[in-house]
Amino acid sequence: MSEAPAAPPTASAEPVTGIDLLLRPPSPRAGWRLLPARVAAMCAVELQKLRHDRTELYTRAIQPALWLLIFGQTFTRIRSIPTGGIPYIDYMAPGIIAQSAMFIAIFYGIQIIWERDAGILNKLLVTPTPRSALITGKAFAAGVKSLIQALVVVVIAALLGVALTWNPLKLLGVGAIVVLGSAFFSCLSMTIAGIVISRDRLMGIGQAITMPLFFGSNALYPLSVMPGWLQAVSRVNPLSYEVDALRGLLIGAHAHLALDFGVLLVAAALGITAASSLLGRLAR
Repeated sequence: MSEAPAAPPTASAEPVTGIDLLLRPPSPRAGWRLLPARVAAMCAVELQKLRHDRTELYTRAIQPALWLLIFGQTFTRIRSIPTGGIPYIDYMAPGIIAQSAMFIAIFYGIQIIWERDAGILNKLLVTPTPRSALITGKAFAAGVKSLIQALVVVVIAALLGVALTWNPLKLLGVGAIVVLGSAFFSCLSMTIAGIVISRDRLMGIGQAITMPLFFGSNALYPLSVMPGWLQAVSRVNPLSYEVDALRGLLIGAHAHLALDFGVLLVAAALGITAASSLLGRLAR
């Protein structure tokens, strides 16, 4: 009686490897590779909201347009503010860009409180995404929104005859400065939200600090015309460094670009750290 035919060889030459993959999943990516992906995902989620409602971008363009059309052109005729030979509307335009970006970012904490009330924030916090990635994604989404706002102001300023640079490298620097400044102010807002945990309180505090931040900077006038105490305030105000960098990049005025970038980088990093540490209070 003939023996049964031998079983055919298996198609896979390494069956152990397949079993290992079933029993032991592949090691996850390193944190330094995972964090940027989470930050980009959070930023994209925030920017998706613009597809459904662009009203905020249109309405926020009104105020900077009025500043340039009325205040800028009026004080250009008066010539009462020393600007080093630069037309006042040219001198003022970078300050209005920084102001409009700050006004978008400074109320960003209201959104995170709304997400807490809607239960969205608790769902985000139970995911493996680090809190710093959540905050950083939101901060840079505020920066991208501010970039759109800055583009609107640049177009208005160009139509009014402001002598702006169109050097691509300088414009990239302008974009980086606007994003860093907006990241800091949005983190400041989210930090305040983590302390007060109330939309009404945050709205009141935001309205109370926006104008002092604006007028306590070099956005409308140089430091040399300020009283001594206001000069001290302006030197610790991150908005002053943002305006100084924008003025140097956009209109070629004297600026301390290395110092400006350094201060804004440190301010944004400290803002992200502070807002991340207080994010847990919003989930309670």
